Amino acid sequence: MENTDPIALFEELFVKAQATEAADATACALATADAAGRPSVRIVLLKGAGPDGFAFYTNYGSRKARELEANPRAALCFHWPRLRLQVRIEGDVARVSLEESAAYFASRPRGHQLGAWASSQSAPLASREALVERFREAEARYAGGAVPCPPLWGGYRLRPEHIEFWYGQDDRLHDRLLYTRSAAGWSVERLNP
Repeated sequence: MENTDPIALFEELFVKAQATEAADATACALATADAAGRPSVRIVLLKGAGPDGFAFYTNYGSRKARELEANPRAALCFHWPRLRLQVRIEGDVARVSLEESAAYFASRPRGHQLGAWASSQSAPLASREALVERFREAEARYAGGAVPCPPLWGGYRLRPEHIEFWYGQDDRLHDRLLYTRSAAGWSVERLNP
């Protein structure tokens, strides 16, 4: 039917999206739900994809992290309009290792590192000035040295159970391929548009 490895197919399409999309091809919608099942969604940036899953990073005190800790299942959705392609990924989520989080944190621009120390993501903020002041305090604290990874900051990895590739076609006769993981590997079926 089609490629039997949806991770390899995603990686191939991701390279094309990075070369063709006007917007950041790493941007994807992340859907989570709290312990009561109330959903929320926001855009995150993909920071790794491979056989072990799809990684993104955040403050562990953020709303998304609190929801992932209470209900460790999530969905990602990539939309690449120039390719007329949408990729939906669903599965279980777990934190990445401290070492992996620290290694990724060290690769970030210094301003992003300092911003992670300054922001208590998703918590109420008295004023923009208060945030800027905390950023300046972090600048002063780490002046001339490396910025360490904050203890409340790190990554999650979504281990896919379902991956759907939606290819836009004329007359709304879209191609939809749904890959489902089992103990035996991946199976694929075509869905009606």
